[in-house]
Amino acid sequence: MDELQLGALIASSLRMATPLVLCALAGVLSERAGVIDLGLEGKMLMAAFAAGAAGAASGSFAVALAAALAVGVAMSMLHGWGCVTHRGDQVVMGMALTLTAGGLTVVLGLAWFELGGQTPPLPDALRLRPLWAVDPATLPAGLRGLALALGSHNALVYGSFAAVAAVWWLLYRTRFGLRLRATGENPAMVDAAGVSVAGMRYAALALNGVLAALAGLYLVMALNASFSPNMTAGRGYMALAAMIFGKWHPVGALAACLLFGFLDASAIQLQGAALPAWLGGGEVPVQAIQALPYVLTVVLLAGFIGRSRAPAALGRPYVKAR
Repeated sequence: MDELQLGALIASSLRMATPLVLCALAGVLSERAGVIDLGLEGKMLMAAFAAGAAGAASGSFAVALAAALAVGVAMSMLHGWGCVTHRGDQVVMGMALTLTAGGLTVVLGLAWFELGGQTPPLPDALRLRPLWAVDPATLPAGLRGLALALGSHNALVYGSFAAVAAVWWLLYRTRFGLRLRATGENPAMVDAAGVSVAGMRYAALALNGVLAALAGLYLVMALNASFSPNMTAGRGYMALAAMIFGKWHPVGALAACLLFGFLDASAIQLQGAALPAWLGGGEVPVQAIQALPYVLTVVLLAGFIGRSRAPAALGRPYVKAR
């Protein structure tokens, strides 16, 4: 593999990892506050549909962004209403959000656009475009691969890495972050200090909704030209696996997401590749290649979920002592 091929593989890995990074950060925030979020898949899917539908109807990127953010935050507030205010089962509530999103997006897509659940293709003016063009031919050897790997990305790819630094700073360098982490570890202590446990959890869920919405927006505006049913394809669950593998830490989650992104990009590169002679030759089965990221998700969950220490109050509704 020459430097241009390696650079293209790394660039593709970063693009594929971007929605996972944003979604994993959303999970870090909610679960650090003590709220299990199995609804990330549904939030991302609903935000993607909102962005695709609003963008197709209005022709405005700003309207599409606003619709995605509004839907993402609304889904998170609904999550909080069920889990925080009414102290419902957090796992059941998250799964309900995801299942509802999977069906509702198809029904609305059929009713509004009559394209089999899809939205109309978005015009090029609405798509997320690279911030600058990189022509490797104009660069000296040795820098071409690096330029191809790190250049020619859109703002949300770079923004996802900035979001990792921002979430780390928020959690570990601010009073708000200290209180949020304490809410997930010992909510009674937070309450005794005069801080609202419910307020902290709702604040974490609001930020969670924003990040999940940006992940959904990216799917429609960058990776695809329109919304299609179930286009998240399990990315929300992969992000949760990355968060657990990263021990509920933004940087650890980033590393796991990059690994998943690399496997996704490698799966694309390997399509049509030939098996070695000792394996019988022929092409590598496409199904086996596409299954690689999901197989790794299962392996990571099976191998590391027991070794990672979750926040002590994760999944436990807080009832104020009288």
